[in-house]
Amino acid sequence: MLDDFFVRALVAGVGVSLIAGPLGCFIVWRRMAYFGDTLSHAALLGVALSLLLEINTTLSVFVVSTALSLMLIYLRKRETLSSDALLGLLSHSALAVGLVCLAFMTWVRMDLLGLLFGDILAVSKPDIAVVYIGGAVVLGVLFWIWRPLFAATVNPDLAAAEGMAPEKVNLVFMLLMAGVIAIAMKIVGVLLITALLIMPAATARRLSSGPEQMAILAALIGAIAVVAGLFGSLEWDTPSGPSIVVAALGLFVISQIPPRLKRSRTRPNRGEAP
Repeated sequence: MLDDFFVRALVAGVGVSLIAGPLGCFIVWRRMAYFGDTLSHAALLGVALSLLLEINTTLSVFVVSTALSLMLIYLRKRETLSSDALLGLLSHSALAVGLVCLAFMTWVRMDLLGLLFGDILAVSKPDIAVVYIGGAVVLGVLFWIWRPLFAATVNPDLAAAEGMAPEKVNLVFMLLMAGVIAIAMKIVGVLLITALLIMPAATARRLSSGPEQMAILAALIGAIAVVAGLFGSLEWDTPSGPSIVVAALGLFVISQIPPRLKRSRTRPNRGEAP
């Protein structure tokens, strides 16, 4: 069954969406979209180092993303720059250094567009194994830290007063983010990872009544976006990664419509009693 490249793409894409959805909820709740963007840009530097040192790409991306997260924590404690300024500095620096390193490695033939926008149709069986095994670990750890992480998201001071160690939980969350980006990079690319994290979660926020429900809905919406985007890519011969993001955007737009329709239906027509 998995010999078909399109089926492999579907299986891998759905696996990534199931991981990204719950984590994306915390990104939306914490307003950390720029942080996710920073880590995704660091992925390109990880790819360059993996080629230079001849090591596994997923491992290299995870190590670089983790190092960038630790650097951000250290710089925040020094309070020399605001958080958004630090994220902008680290994001563009990592992306630029990665591109420069790739340019110097003239002996390596690299599909830069594939790195930036993903190449889900070229996913292999080992890639699928990495997605589901790594995803199971990420979701297991997220389930384990869910309560203290949610408490730290709502009120860090109260979480600290209750002994939930928000700083440690935040560090674990950053490591999970690094892991997801390392897993998802080949699927949707460096520039589109953040979109797959944020869009399903933002869509689910309009449709859910609680945090757990939002996490489940975000995973399901992400899976629907992957399936719709891949079939759209097959039908209209468009790039697969961007097609998935466009499908996620479409679902987000649709999620904004029902409340307006509901309000319009409740308005009395002319001649009717209010």
